[in-house]
Amino acid sequence: MKMKLISLCVLTAMSSYTAMAEASSEKPTKAEKVWDITSEVGAIVTSGNTETTTLKGEIKAKHNLENWRNEYKIDGIFKEDEIENDDGEKTKERTNEKYSLSVQGNYKLVEDHSHLFIYGAYASDYFGAYRSETVLSVGYGLRLLSKSNMYLDFEVGPGIKRFEYQDSSTEVDTDGNTLAGETESEVIGVGKLDYEWQISDNAKFTQVVSLEYGDTNTKTVSETALLTKINGSLQMKVGYNITHNSDVDAGKEKTDTETSLTLVYSF
Repeated sequence: MKMKLISLCVLTAMSSYTAMAEASSEKPTKAEKVWDITSEVGAIVTSGNTETTTLKGEIKAKHNLENWRNEYKIDGIFKEDEIENDDGEKTKERTNEKYSLSVQGNYKLVEDHSHLFIYGAYASDYFGAYRSETVLSVGYGLRLLSKSNMYLDFEVGPGIKRFEYQDSSTEVDTDGNTLAGETESEVIGVGKLDYEWQISDNAKFTQVVSLEYGDTNTKTVSETALLTKINGSLQMKVGYNITHNSDVDAGKEKTDTETSLTLVYSF
């Protein structure tokens, strides 16, 4: 893991000058608002032969200051399905429920072209690979691409991760003791690519890929979205998220996917 992190840092340092030179030759990007806040909501309710309820929400905020660019995010999803139990009776059962909160502070080093960051996040997932996860990391970020209608940011650094096994986990430690409901901590390496393309005045494409590399588990998350403007503040969003864990309990899938159609309101 150390060699991977060192290689990434060297690559970042070598590309810094080229990226900043390219960015300076482009047209200046549109001025950022001091506060950029969006709220997202989606709901699916079905009845009849099949009864399901799915609720999804998210709030994002970016705070742009002279020397800092801070990011805040909170989101959640809840799903309840009607199933038939062993007695043939139909009952409602929760099949998905997860919530997450993250905060990141970015200290600008050379205007918007490079920064130092500190990141903290907490996630609670009742049906995921782990019951809960807490991450704290620091590192260096670089804007590799900066144009009037798009940008590409890269971040890398070390961190600490604390995670709790599900109560139903079948994992055991080196002594053969069950790890169900137990918590562990480990040092990790983190990396992220954040791409945004303003296709037109009414359409925007975003792609975020993040990585948490540890000895126990490597977690990779891909978030793809296409947003189209309905009016001045309201947008329609089609999203596709992929979460991959390298190490999971027997019987659990390593890869989870989520496709969503939501409304996004910008303040």
